[in-house]
Amino acid sequence: MDKRLLTILRCPISRKGLALANRGTLARVNKAIDAGQLSNRDGTVLSEPLTEALLTDDSKMLYPVADGIPVMLEGESINMDQLD
Repeated sequence: MDKRLLTILRCPISRKGLALANRGTLARVNKAIDAGQLSNRDGTVLSEPLTEALLTDDSKMLYPVADGIPVMLEGESINMDQLD
């Protein structure tokens, strides 16, 4: 992901900045996906693991990145409170 793009992108819900999710975060998210315990904001239970994602500066929302393109739709976001 282009670092310049990350300086421009903002969470459409909170307007917080975004950063690439680290491997540890992706591992936690994918473990929850594998267990069928993670859904997006639209309520769809996720079934495919994430290879890349953007996390808000406050670590509350996660946005998937599909084929290098951030999916910044509110309904596709993942509330990280589900992992606690």
